[in-house]
Amino acid sequence: MDPVIGLDIAKGKSQVQAFLQKKDPYKKSFVFEHNVLGLHDFYQFWLEVEEITGRPPVVVFESTGHYHEPVLQFLEDHQIVYYLVNPVLSHEAKKMSLRKVKTDAIDAFRLGEMYYLYDDLQPFKKKTVKIMNLRNLTRQHDALTGTYVQVKLQFQTVLDQVFPEYKTVFGALYSPTSLRTLLHYQTPQGVKEETKEKIAEVILQQGVKRSYGWALDKAHQLKEAAERDPFRRNLYTSHVVSLTMFIQLLLQYQRHLSKLLKEIDALAEEFDEYEIIRSLPGIGGKIAATILSEIGEIDQFNHPKKLVAYAGMDPSVHESGQFKATINRITKRGSARLRQSLYNAVQCGITKNRNPKLRAYYDKKREEGKPHKVAIIACANKLIHWIYAILKSKKAYVV
Repeated sequence: MDPVIGLDIAKGKSQVQAFLQKKDPYKKSFVFEHNVLGLHDFYQFWLEVEEITGRPPVVVFESTGHYHEPVLQFLEDHQIVYYLVNPVLSHEAKKMSLRKVKTDAIDAFRLGEMYYLYDDLQPFKKKTVKIMNLRNLTRQHDALTGTYVQVKLQFQTVLDQVFPEYKTVFGALYSPTSLRTLLHYQTPQGVKEETKEKIAEVILQQGVKRSYGWALDKAHQLKEAAERDPFRRNLYTSHVVSLTMFIQLLLQYQRHLSKLLKEIDALAEEFDEYEIIRSLPGIGGKIAATILSEIGEIDQFNHPKKLVAYAGMDPSVHESGQFKATINRITKRGSARLRQSLYNAVQCGITKNRNPKLRAYYDKKREEGKPHKVAIIACANKLIHWIYAILKSKKAYVV
């Protein structure tokens, strides 16, 4: 016998369907909660299947973000072999029936059947705690950066309605000095009522390591900006309230992002692979940490094409009869964050010729008539082959 248990995992609970062997389901499907009692009931059922078949049943379930984590940790603690299936693969398996029926019990049934249908399923190898910590930090940084960008856009919208000329004063509008100064002088009227000397003192109090002369010059520019500003008086006090809130949010996000970057750098430096990836020109600390955390252990890939597929950068193939597609887009079925990091690394590498080999390859593709985006994808594919090679050899990239 070859027993398997299919789990359709949802938020806080899982649907269970066991098979003693192919086409031989065992008992009716049932549900258990993701708590101590529920996991205990599942384990008793697992032991029951093991006793009947004489073999420990494997468990099959699909990746569901963070919902599967309690089950995964339980299986790890009890050393139960499990298969964590890509949702794309399980979705295709669920469509094999002619009947269009969707229930948790049927989904658990299909997941159990998958074990017998696919010979190339590999038991899941959980990433180390250090890698998962690094992945969590880099993903949190990406998520927070996305929110930070949205707040910046909202801030600019309000600033354009309150004090648009302020953007001409400081070279870096979002620097802490600029934002804190704006927190003191949010409207042209407030600037006009203050002396240049007092404004200069306020600027210096924001922690900027500049001379009094520089601060006085900025105060003069701020005065001129207030004179040029089209809003002679503020009609909407609500805009000022919003501006204050957005400035405080931006400063808070900057502090959180800075702290996250320090944590990411400190953790990434504990990996030898971090410096190996950083040896590629154009790849900085944050990009290297993201690539490392998304790939995990390189030993799980025995060929560079598998790493390419994991990044979702393998070309899709469409052939039917005499028809053979000539435009094949990448599948985008792998790690979106790994793919985005590779794109960013390519952009950094070809800019200012930081990576001459990559730039030459990009120029070659462009000369062949490839559009910019197609050339970038080709470079990302080339880059991931280089990453695979240096991680396997444990040797830094040689320019």
